[in-house]
Amino acid sequence: MFEVLAFVYENYYTGETRPEPAHLKRKLSAVGFESDEIGDALAWLNGLDTAACTTQPEPWLVQPSPSSIRIYPAHEQNHLGRQALGFIRFLESANVLPPHMREVVIERAMAAPGGPIGLDDLKIIVLMVYWGFGQEPDALVLDELCEDAQVRIAH
Repeated sequence: MFEVLAFVYENYYTGETRPEPAHLKRKLSAVGFESDEIGDALAWLNGLDTAACTTQPEPWLVQPSPSSIRIYPAHEQNHLGRQALGFIRFLESANVLPPHMREVVIERAMAAPGGPIGLDDLKIIVLMVYWGFGQEPDALVLDELCEDAQVRIAH
């Protein structure tokens, strides 16, 4: 599923509207993705659309206070894992992941199959959440989200 999401982001992030699900499904199938992966990714994207929608009459998310502290229940800790939780906290402390987007990142990570969520998969989720809100992360955040830590050289 994450390979499909990465493909969608790479091909449609530039401000283009995402194609209709039927068209996107045909495109993804033509590229060679399996139908179950496509179905999972489209369902996940539909959930992102719902979570990022700010015009709902009754939004699913009450805007968290900027000074609030996020407590993760055991099921979130187990599904997200230490690396993902640490990375979310890193983004928060760098003031690049506001509380309302953090909640959508967590909600979408919890909707992902398996667990704990790998760091690379979480980075794709964060990119997709930025995209779902119609925002582009600044260059340093984008570098952190897209750079391969294996090839990073320490100075």
